[in-house]
Amino acid sequence: MTGRPAAPRDWDAASYDRVSAPQAEWAAAVLDRLPLAGDETVLDAGCGSGRVTRLLAERLPHGRVIAVDGAPSMVALTRETFAGDERVEVLDAVDLVELELDEPVDAIFSNAVLHWIPDHPRLFARLHALLRPGGRLAAQCGGEGNIDRFHEVAREVARREPYAEHFADWRGPWNFRGPRETEGALREAGFEAVDCGLEQRTVVPDRPLEFVTTVCLGHHLEALPEGLREPFARDVVEACGEPLRLDYRRLNIAATRPPGA
Repeated sequence: MTGRPAAPRDWDAASYDRVSAPQAEWAAAVLDRLPLAGDETVLDAGCGSGRVTRLLAERLPHGRVIAVDGAPSMVALTRETFAGDERVEVLDAVDLVELELDEPVDAIFSNAVLHWIPDHPRLFARLHALLRPGGRLAAQCGGEGNIDRFHEVAREVARREPYAEHFADWRGPWNFRGPRETEGALREAGFEAVDCGLEQRTVVPDRPLEFVTTVCLGHHLEALPEGLREPFARDVVEACGEPLRLDYRRLNIAATRPPGA
């Protein structure tokens, strides 16, 4: 699920679809906070493999979903999933900050995406522009402190040989923000009825190596030559201990474009 990370990359969509049950569970809770009559047009901002897009489409029997993502494999799998379903349009949108649509949407939904986008003020201004007056934004992404322990373990492993030389100037792409600064950026973009808060979620993956390889370490692995990628991922999982526990901090975002704006 990607908007535009600092270093654009593709994902393994099939693997993500297999291991993303936690993300789907979180998304369902976000959808529960988005009132829908069933006939709206909703933007799925960062649709990933389409697993969550399906949940959204089920709530719009007489409406439409515009699903966008920047990862080619995610777009391809989502298009395959919804082939022949005229209610779901799937677009390749490399950068959410520059997304243009033919018409404004009634609501915007986003799950596990916005922390990939470096410039939140510009992002929120763009999302505001994509909404019709009175339209709602409901989103969740990684927040301040998200999987901090896992990232520290990954940094420790990255300092070992033979990995260290490949991470000399490496920086992660994530933009994990807190509620207060996020609320301020949303209001500055023109939103009202803004409500943001952090939520702790612990995940113990059934397939720890596949999960972290696909979901958590993609950008780390791109820094390494092919022959070191699996050993690095295995070393990180081993260093985390058993069972692998990932302490997620999710930033919940709710906001509305004013009716007259």
